Amino acid sequence: MMQMSKRKVAGVVAAAVLGAQLWASAVPVYAQEVNSLSETPTHQVARTTQETLADWEAWTRDHAYRLETIKPVEGKIEPGSFKDLDMLKPLLHDKRIVFLGESSHGVAEFNQAKTRLIQYLHEEMGYNVLAFESGLSNTSIAYGNAASQSAEQTMKDSIFGVWWSKEILPLFNYLKDTQTSENPLMLTGFDIQMQFPLMNGKWLQDAKQAERLKQAEEKLAAYAGGTDLEGYQKDKNHLMGIYNETLRTLKAKGSEEHIKALYPSNPALIKQLERSLQDRIRAADEYVELSIKSNRGYEEEDYAVYAEYLLKSMEWRDQAMQDNLIWLATEVYPNEKFIVWGHNDHIQKAHSEVMGTYYPVKQMGELLPEEWKKYSYVLGLYPVSGKTADNTGAIHDVLPFEEGSIESIVSKASQSPYTFIDLKYRNNERGNSWMFEPRYTYSWGMIPESLVARDQYDGLLLIDNVHPPQYIRNHK
Repeated sequence: MMQMSKRKVAGVVAAAVLGAQLWASAVPVYAQEVNSLSETPTHQVARTTQETLADWEAWTRDHAYRLETIKPVEGKIEPGSFKDLDMLKPLLHDKRIVFLGESSHGVAEFNQAKTRLIQYLHEEMGYNVLAFESGLSNTSIAYGNAASQSAEQTMKDSIFGVWWSKEILPLFNYLKDTQTSENPLMLTGFDIQMQFPLMNGKWLQDAKQAERLKQAEEKLAAYAGGTDLEGYQKDKNHLMGIYNETLRTLKAKGSEEHIKALYPSNPALIKQLERSLQDRIRAADEYVELSIKSNRGYEEEDYAVYAEYLLKSMEWRDQAMQDNLIWLATEVYPNEKFIVWGHNDHIQKAHSEVMGTYYPVKQMGELLPEEWKKYSYVLGLYPVSGKTADNTGAIHDVLPFEEGSIESIVSKASQSPYTFIDLKYRNNERGNSWMFEPRYTYSWGMIPESLVARDQYDGLLLIDNVHPPQYIRNHK
């Protein structure tokens, strides 16, 4: 890879992780010789590169599923609406959690495809909880009013702005429609990052404490996004004290009845608010200082410090997200099956083993205990061609795939715009050895990485000719 300045490397990392402008880096030369890892009798002559690629594409052509559409159903769902997804039933019959990934947050077709998959999983397979890579408090509070407010308002109150788009709105329309059914789709989140709208304490009976919480949230958010470490260390105990006071107020007599009356769609909200406040206390104690130190390192162009604390903060965040997800599945919805929406990096089963990643730390999917992995199915989504948006909304071309890459093998074999392939229930053989060895792919459609597909995912969904979302954002 062509050498980049330290500032440019830092910029790439900041973009992918924190939502700043993404940078396209130089693409390393792809190795032309491909070696199969399948067991080959010693008397056989080794295959050439082209023979190997032809074997892989032939096998994939026979085993891939070509989806008829990725567009979600709007309005009444008729019998047979999801017949092309029925191949998922035997794959997921014993799975409690289905992880739906995405290599970029800025792809319209990912939002459409995942919404349709959620409809299918809820309608046909009894997955009743949707957990987003968004704030636990934001999603849980917004869900409390899902039946009575507009779908767009629930979307904006609950999930990060990178997903506010016309393509995801059908999901929130569907969620609202299900609230009057016997099996409503329940919305929650597992992230610990501060997210707007901040907690304002409207659910507290004590108006003065609600105002103190509002001010603490604004201060904590400002510190987390800034570089004033000394100021924060002086203010830290005071802020943590306000969150502890709010916890005590939340537990006061009559609070549960008050909250249930305000947010009738979410009977579990008081538990989720208590957990959210505990998360804030933990974040105020540890995570915010990591963020400030990383921000200061970047501002002062001390990239060793920047990278050290950025990676520490990322691992801290993913451990907290994993803790929240398990807590939701054991304490709040112990009898429900979950759909989890997040970036590929967060859900990969061994992210720290991905070669070329700018943040080689263990993330949520890798941190998940083995017993939970056993009952999970991890689906990674990748674009094959088109354009994507980064977290600022800037548009980038999906880089042309390299011969022998995951995108090349699957898309050439399928010759379909929407291709699903199962990896989990496969043994290593001549035609599918590509999924058992390192293969080239693009994160965000343009950051080159190498990974063993079967070590990271249970299935892949590749989509050709993607587009940036049609964002629904206000002037702010």
